[in-house]
This record gives sequence, structure tokens and C-alpha cells, in this order.
Amino acid sequence: MALILGRAAASVARIARGMSHMNVSVVVPILNKTEALPSLCETLCSALQKASTLVAVDAVAAKRMFENFDATSNAERQSGYAEAHLPEFHMARRSLKRRSRPLMLGVLLVCFGFAMYLVGVLLALPRHLLGNGEDFLAINEWIVWYSGVPVVLGLSLAFIDLFVLLGRKRSSRPDVRHDPITEPRLIVALTAYDDEASIADAVRDFRAHPLVDEVIVVSNNSSDRTLERAAGAGATAVNEPQQGYGRCVYRCLQEAIARGNELIVLCEGDRTFRAYDLDKLLAYAPHADIVNGTRTVERLRARTTQLSTFMYYGNLFAGKLLEAKHLGRSTITDVGTTYKLCRRDALVRLMPYLEPAVNLEFNAHFLDVALDQGRDIVECPITFHPRVGVSKGGNVSNKRALRVGLRMLFGIAWSWKAIEA
Repeated sequence: MALILGRAAASVARIARGMSHMNVSVVVPILNKTEALPSLCETLCSALQKASTLVAVDAVAAKRMFENFDATSNAERQSGYAEAHLPEFHMARRSLKRRSRPLMLGVLLVCFGFAMYLVGVLLALPRHLLGNGEDFLAINEWIVWYSGVPVVLGLSLAFIDLFVLLGRKRSSRPDVRHDPITEPRLIVALTAYDDEASIADAVRDFRAHPLVDEVIVVSNNSSDRTLERAAGAGATAVNEPQQGYGRCVYRCLQEAIARGNELIVLCEGDRTFRAYDLDKLLAYAPHADIVNGTRTVERLRARTTQLSTFMYYGNLFAGKLLEAKHLGRSTITDVGTTYKLCRRDALVRLMPYLEPAVNLEFNAHFLDVALDQGRDIVECPITFHPRVGVSKGGNVSNKRALRVGLRMLFGIAWSWKAIEA
């Protein structure tokens, strides 16, 4: 709770700094259009106006408290990778921007408030069972009454972001982006870990597509015959000795970038995805830097997959939290899918900011960094099929999915560095 309130305070400070250059008398009528909350709106505007006089000090303090980006380690990795693989990485780098995230913080505060209320209600059960009513009654009343504080604060932050700041956060582009693909030839990179039962069929499926020039399989130090079967099916087989899903994906991107094709496809070798969806991804490519496949369309999912109901809605919640964090930048419904199409020039600029040490949460990390760096992301509905072989990732069980999901939410809301493997 202290972390969330701290972030909320810093967010309010940044909002106040932004609004200090605005005429608050203009903002008040806008807010007062919501008839249900006129007094709250006036109070908020008054508070923001007063806060603007103190924001210089508050903003500096907030920046010192929450600046977690380790520029040194990223610069070192960038330099080493550029010397070994990509001269393009010697371009000037922009620092990661620390923007205000009122809507995301508001969502977290509202969820925390409802959780407090639920705990307060449930405490009534032991109060009646143990017959020690007076002692538990005070605790009940305190929790239930004060659960409204984070709820009101969260709704206030969300209101400000949606009705005051959204216009400035959306893209300044006057029309829909449409950058035609000059060379629609694809490099497909597949992640694999002990996938000997599926990898050959996956390679043959993608190699059969007329627009695929090469299929690369990166085995994450597999103990079976994954590499051998991938090479036998016609793929370029590469081993990544450092264990971890993030390291495997990062190596896939390195290998694909080095080929020079304009378009790169990232996918998995477990047969959960199909090559015929490449045509759909390509249809969206002119509108974005990254086309992210989404597995949320009901009629495009097989009846039985490794994505349980709990995982499905947990993934959707994480996607919407990421969307709230980058309000006005994209629509996100699936943060766990590997299947995506990327423009090479966009990947070249993203690679120095990615953290390979992020493990099963890497796909969410990838989208978060891409949005933070101003890349355009659109989602494309893709088909999702039963896995061939045994799952080794976050879909092993709901318990493991919960653990991965919580780490993912923490990375989105706070810091990816804190969850590195």
C-alpha cells in the first residue's frame, strides 16, 4: 500500500506540474460537466492549483525516489552487442521517459480498496464464531470505512487521466498510420526448449509459407534432440546456453536482426501457433512497428488449450493494466503471446532497452518497453491451438501462472529490474 500511495503522490505531483501552466478556471467547467461529482471536481482542482506552487520540489523528490533505470548496465550491453553484431546500435539513445501514469495507479488503488473492503467483510465471520465481538468490531469498522480512501483517490486519478490528460497523450498524427511494406519477405525465429516432439513440424509449417526466407530455431539449452530435429527440418539451429525464456527470445531477435530482412516474426516451436496467420499479421503491418498476436478471440481458440479460464482473464487484466499505463498509445488484450511481427528498424532501437534477464514475463516487458519508447503497436487476432508436448513455461498450472502473473503486474506497475532472474 505504501508503494502504491507513494507512486500516486508522485503522479499527482507530475500532474500538477503539467497543469501549473494551464488556466485552472478552464478545467473546472470541464470537470463539472460530470454532475455526479461536482464538489469532488472542485476540490481536486483546488488541490491541484495549490500543489502547482510546490511541484518543483515534489517532482525532484519523486524523480529521485522512482528512477530505477540502470543506464550503465544497458549502455555496457549495448556497446558489446553493437561491436559484435549491429553497427546501427551506435546511434544516439534516448533515455527511458518517466511519465505520469494516473490511470494505472488509479486502477491499482481501486483494486486495493475493494480488497480492503472484502477483508473487512470477511472478518465478520470470525467475529461471530469466536464470540469476541467488540475486539473484532473495531477492526471491521476501521477496514471497511478506510477502504474508501484508496477507492476515491484511485477514481480521482482515473478521472483526471481520462478527461483532462488523455488528449495530450494520444498520438499527434492526424490520420491513421499507413507505411507500406516495400519488401514483405520474412525471417521467422522460433523459441524452443525440449521441444523435439513439435519443432520439426513447426519448422516445416513456416518454411512452407511463400513469404518466409528463413526459419531460425533458438534452443534454450535443450536436453533432448530439439536442435537436431530443427536442423533436419531445414531450420537454422542455434543454441542459447544461458537459461531463461527472456534470454532465448532476446537471442532470437539478435539472430533475426542480423539477417537484414525488413520484417521479423517471433513465435514458438510448440505448435500452438500456425504459419497461415502470417497473412493476417502482414495485413496489419503497414499500421504499426509491432503487430502483436492476441489469443483472446473465442472462435479462434481451440476447445482445449493450455490457456485456462484463470490464465485467460488474468492475461486480459494484465493487458488492460499495461494499456492504462500507456493510455492513448495502444489497445492491449494479450501480454503473454509470443507470436508477433516486428519491423527490423524498430527492433534495432528497442534492443538496448530490453532486459534478457526477465524470464517468463519477457513478452509483457517487451510490449511495455516498446510503448515507452514510442513504438506503434496494434493487435491482430490469431488462432491458438493445443500444445504438442509438455508445457515448461507459465502455463504449467494455475498456481504457476498466478506467480508469473503477479511478477508481471509488479514489472508493469513498478520495475522490471526487480524481477530479473
